Amino acid sequence: MGIVLNQSLKNTIITYFGFGIGAINTIYLYPVFLGATYYALTNYIVSSANVIMPLFAIGMQNTLVKYYSQYETEEDRSRFLSFTVLFPLLLCIPLCLIGLFFFDTITVFLSKENPVVKDFIWLIPFIGLCMAYFEIFYAWARVHMHSVFGNFIKEVGLRLLCLFGLIGVYYKWISVIDFVYLTAAIYFLAFLITMAYAFYIKRPTFQFTIPHNVKSIMEYSFYIILSGSVANLLLDGDKMILNQYMKIENIAYYSVATYIALVISVPSRAMHQIVYPITAKLMHENKHDSLNDLYKKTSINLQMVGGFVMLCIFVNIDQLYELVPKEYSGGIMVVFMIGLSKYFDLILGNNNAIIFNSKYYRMVLFLGLLLVFLTVALNMLFIPSYGIIGSAFATLLSITIYSLAKLLFVVKRMHLYPFTNQTLYSMGITFGLFLLFYFWQFPFHPIIAIGLKSVLVTILYVYINYKFVISVEINEALDQVYKKIRRQ
Repeated sequence: MGIVLNQSLKNTIITYFGFGIGAINTIYLYPVFLGATYYALTNYIVSSANVIMPLFAIGMQNTLVKYYSQYETEEDRSRFLSFTVLFPLLLCIPLCLIGLFFFDTITVFLSKENPVVKDFIWLIPFIGLCMAYFEIFYAWARVHMHSVFGNFIKEVGLRLLCLFGLIGVYYKWISVIDFVYLTAAIYFLAFLITMAYAFYIKRPTFQFTIPHNVKSIMEYSFYIILSGSVANLLLDGDKMILNQYMKIENIAYYSVATYIALVISVPSRAMHQIVYPITAKLMHENKHDSLNDLYKKTSINLQMVGGFVMLCIFVNIDQLYELVPKEYSGGIMVVFMIGLSKYFDLILGNNNAIIFNSKYYRMVLFLGLLLVFLTVALNMLFIPSYGIIGSAFATLLSITIYSLAKLLFVVKRMHLYPFTNQTLYSMGITFGLFLLFYFWQFPFHPIIAIGLKSVLVTILYVYINYKFVISVEINEALDQVYKKIRRQ
């Protein structure tokens, strides 16, 4: 797992750096510079675009990863790359025409509760298309084992450019309305840069030829569209539903809370960029034992790192919310519920990659339909009565049920097991340190209190996990760091 650890480490550092920039944007700059209304509007447009993105990509980003290694000649691989880029265009055109035909009806429906979104609806499909082709060209780079640059554009570049845009709003170089349009331009630029990088790695020779295994490719892509829609609906669908029931400012309050909780899933996002193609290769070669070993390693490593992040967030959440405007404070419970759902999904390791690359990937359809029904129904049930807390609870229930279903399916059908005794030990360590530090409040400025408590948590967490050898790989990595420090 040398390449996994190497690129996962780089991707994790990049992703956390990006999330650091995003934290500055989300917790302070967006609420203060844009105000709740236009912050919520920008978030709603991007979230809606992310939900419809799989329809434009037609699942080709995952299809590329699954099938690329199965082609034996360079000519066949080149034709397949061309197909994955050109084929989505054939279906994007009719989708856009349908959208234009029903544009007025869609606009009236989406702006019923919040008229401010009316003039910006057209940005949703534009950003969605940019996102789709970004993912396709990012997958192009990943199948050639180049995952770091695309991850940098996705996690750091987008947020850094948004930061510059917010500074422009502050100095009145642009208006808050201009910033909404600038956001769309930023996603377009990210797509262009990633495309250029993909072409630099592997120069294209475009030729629209249909692959010999087109039937299996199309069948797989259809199910991936569903699974991608499910995943993005989990991430951003609640914000779309909130727009239909509550004033748009509530999306801003909800977005701050979910962003804080989303930091827990960063290790998973970083590792999966490189683990996904490796999982596909192991499954193609029928290396069951190696796959099972990878499953366990990704599970415990993600649990350790993700558990540490979750612990730091949970024990500092009260002090963290002292730094944001008071009207946002209702989101503390949202952080806990969304955070727990992300943690549970995290400890499943490369579960998704295993299902998507197996002959059972059709199961995604049934699990996805279950999740869509649960998510929409539970949000419609809880939001009118409990607002953003109800939406968070609906998300927690939906993700928990969905994750359990995926776990049981992989265990029963494929005889792969992610958990070991270390799984329980890690949970016990995390819960014990939470009880120790959450109720211990330091009488300092919030930033100082957060820093001091985080240092103490880090020392204890690392020491206990190292002492009990929760993860052999992480212990080895720490030993290497220690040896380098001693040499210097």
